[in-house]
Amino acid sequence: MNLVIDIGNSLTKVAIFDAGEIVQTFCVEELIIKRLSDLKRIYPGLNKAILSSVANINTELLKELKEKYDFFIQFNHQTAVPIENLYESKETLGLDRLAAAIGGVSLFPGKELLVIDAGTAITFDLIDKNNRFLGGNISPGLKTRFRALHKFTRKLPEIECADQWPDIGKTTEEAIRAGVQNGMIFEIDGMIDHVRKNWPECQVILTGGDLFFFDKKLKNTIFVKFEITLIGLNRILEYNAEKN
Repeated sequence: MNLVIDIGNSLTKVAIFDAGEIVQTFCVEELIIKRLSDLKRIYPGLNKAILSSVANINTELLKELKEKYDFFIQFNHQTAVPIENLYESKETLGLDRLAAAIGGVSLFPGKELLVIDAGTAITFDLIDKNNRFLGGNISPGLKTRFRALHKFTRKLPEIECADQWPDIGKTTEEAIRAGVQNGMIFEIDGMIDHVRKNWPECQVILTGGDLFFFDKKLKNTIFVKFEITLIGLNRILEYNAEKN
């Protein structure tokens, strides 16, 4: 069994995999050593682990993983991956983007893919049918746009997204919400339309913290998978264990 840990900007996502299938997932603000010990007690078959992090990693957490697991990987830009990475500045590529791409390939091998990760930033990444990561685009995410309008202007308030909003705002709050939320929906649909001009059969995968805001509002057909990055990290773990 495999333990997969993904430490993001705001939350840590954890998954337990058994024979390639997720048996448990949870999110926490901080993963403590006791929680790891509890997982080993509940799942005594846990023997492989992978850790990916956008932040500095707690040394005690690393020590625990290295000592208690037969095979452990700290995912970084030198880690071997099961797809070809054509990104030119590999050392600057977000590991979450690469892992999500690998997760997409794991679910849809041999397919052209557009992986959209809607979080603090929104990323659009392309993988061709030969399982090559081609690169992508990065844009401000939903909450980032609301925050930026407030921070970089003198009078605009900082507001939050809502499930209902008008097409045209009649108050400043409505105008901000309509502008930001409609703008992001138009951006995502526009990117999908643009990619499908060349790749009509492209499989679109939507993930990230804001995916449930967008999944029912887009006009395009998409596949929603919150765990796509965790699936990719598990595939990286298995790939390296096979090579070991």
